[in-house]
Amino acid sequence: MADGLTDQVGRPIFQNLAGPRDYAPTVDAMRDHAAAIRSGRVPETVWLLEHTPVYTAGTSAKDADLLNPGNTPTHKTGRGGQWTYHGPGQRVAYVMLDLQTRGPDVRCYVHNLEGWIIDVLAGFGVTGQRRSGLPGIWVETGNSVSGLDKIAAIGVRISRWVSWHGIAINNNPDLTAFQAIVPCGVSDGSVTSLAALGVSASMNELDDMLQTQFDHHFTKVRT
Repeated sequence: MADGLTDQVGRPIFQNLAGPRDYAPTVDAMRDHAAAIRSGRVPETVWLLEHTPVYTAGTSAKDADLLNPGNTPTHKTGRGGQWTYHGPGQRVAYVMLDLQTRGPDVRCYVHNLEGWIIDVLAGFGVTGQRRSGLPGIWVETGNSVSGLDKIAAIGVRISRWVSWHGIAINNNPDLTAFQAIVPCGVSDGSVTSLAALGVSASMNELDDMLQTQFDHHFTKVRT
């Protein structure tokens, strides 16, 4: 995967950050990068990475939903959403876009992120779906009360119409780590991954699919 794809007008630069990377310094760097996009000093960017194990709490997180983190660090962050887990085997995409040029509509932006993930999963033969009022993407497994397990999480922040934070797709992480939290505050569904569904995909293959499907959901509408 190329570290900087600028072959199409309107496509951000995709950068693969070697890791796994610690959460707090990465978020600090992302905040600074988003500010630089806002000031016009750098282009729109998508960072693709893995984190060292961490539980993160969004702005709606409840303390009671952090059950038993053990020695894994926790971090309160400014993105939307509730508790989630990040760790090796999970592809995180931090999406930093200028929404003034793409349409300043937060709901539409989240909807586009969901559509992007659905198409990425479809590229591996997995049918993802939305759940009303629950950001993220789910698949039918029959393994939980709802019959749906979460395979991808979404948590975003918008600062003066520049997006940051983004999505996390479970490729082959340690799924037992999610047992220490109520993931995203949802108790009627479990968590799954491509590997748990029998799909063997490398991170490079997942990254390539993320880039391939991006243009179907994000276009510049103003310059």
